[in-house]
Amino acid sequence: MSSKPDPALLPCSPLQQVNGFAYFPRMLAKIRLAEQGNLWEELQANLGKGQDAWCVEFLHLPTGYEGLKSRVLQGGSDEEILDWCQSQGRPLNDTDRLVWNAFVTKLGWNDHLAAILSRRKEESGLANRTDILTLPHYIDVDEGRAS
Repeated sequence: MSSKPDPALLPCSPLQQVNGFAYFPRMLAKIRLAEQGNLWEELQANLGKGQDAWCVEFLHLPTGYEGLKSRVLQGGSDEEILDWCQSQGRPLNDTDRLVWNAFVTKLGWNDHLAAILSRRKEESGLANRTDILTLPHYIDVDEGRAS
């Protein structure tokens, strides 16, 4: 990415979990930061798309991303919002969490997003970093949480 933002403008790691469900806290943090006008500009274009959309679809939310956004802006903890999602869509069991976490934590590793990971690494001057194998790892390095 072009320049490093103030850490206060960044959501948490895509690897962070709430109740054993990865990525969800990052999606909620992006919604909150955007509403405050504080979300790093480079993250704004993908709100509700990509991983956000896949997460909402995985939860089977009938109201979609906009319904989730509305609920987040009403307030509450990540745990409360995940409980709401499960009451609106479907409850998650341990296998659901295992499948989702395996998917979302390995994005970019020999899959349909590998070319995007490669492009982002190149644009960020990280093309020589052969240890960065997934998009979540790239994001954590790019956003300064990992080296």
